[in-house]
Amino acid sequence: MLTDSHCHLASHKFPASEVPELVGRARDAGVTRMVTLATCLDDIDANLAIASNHPEVRCCIGIHPCDVHHAPTDVIDLIRPLLGDPRVCAVGETGLDYYHPAPDGWDEETFRNRQRELLDAHFLMAAEAGLNVVIHTRDRSGDASLQDALTIYRRHAERVRAVFHCFISSPDNARSVLDLGGLVSFGGVATFKNATDVLELASTLPADRFMLETDSPYLSPHPHRGERNEPARTRIIAEKIAESRGMELEDLARITRDTACAFFRGIE
Repeated sequence: MLTDSHCHLASHKFPASEVPELVGRARDAGVTRMVTLATCLDDIDANLAIASNHPEVRCCIGIHPCDVHHAPTDVIDLIRPLLGDPRVCAVGETGLDYYHPAPDGWDEETFRNRQRELLDAHFLMAAEAGLNVVIHTRDRSGDASLQDALTIYRRHAERVRAVFHCFISSPDNARSVLDLGGLVSFGGVATFKNATDVLELASTLPADRFMLETDSPYLSPHPHRGERNEPARTRIIAEKIAESRGMELEDLARITRDTACAFFRGIE
């Protein structure tokens, strides 16, 4: 009954012909629900098709912050009509990425401003559709992207919930997210030997305020670090966090499943 709340099944690292095997291996590992996320206009159709072919899968659609420079000025108008599709369970992946340098032809501040504008627009679009938002933040150092994302979230928190995925920040920042009614999610980093602070945070937060994820094909958990990740490895992450919390795996799976069901439309 585990839920992988964040994966990218339409990634070029997953050949389309392999997706049925990926879903099957996840099912065999007890991962009965998967949320696959689009990151640009070009992969929305592929994600929707995967959700059509596999009842275990729902998808989110949005523009990743690293792709905002490719998005046309009317990108929100192009996405908005798709949000009523029952295969769509939330808006995302959106957010702020201050880790990667600005692309050619963009200065850093203009690139970041475009990210902030689109994050705000994703929140407005989600509120109109009655959906929640999946947020990415990443910095080279410090937590400026997370703080800026929180500032934008505060403007919309009465109408929309947000999950800050692949959360690796401080307990204080986690509390800031939770105080707004949001969630965080933990992935393979929680199993890394050099990231004990992430596991400690996952061990101390209320069990109904976070979700589990793989972010596959990225961030494979120990002992598979460096390999291509996949949804079946949600179980490894869940086992590590359950052990650290002193919980039975089945109890953690049930609670995080219920949290995902409440956050994502159409997840049961």
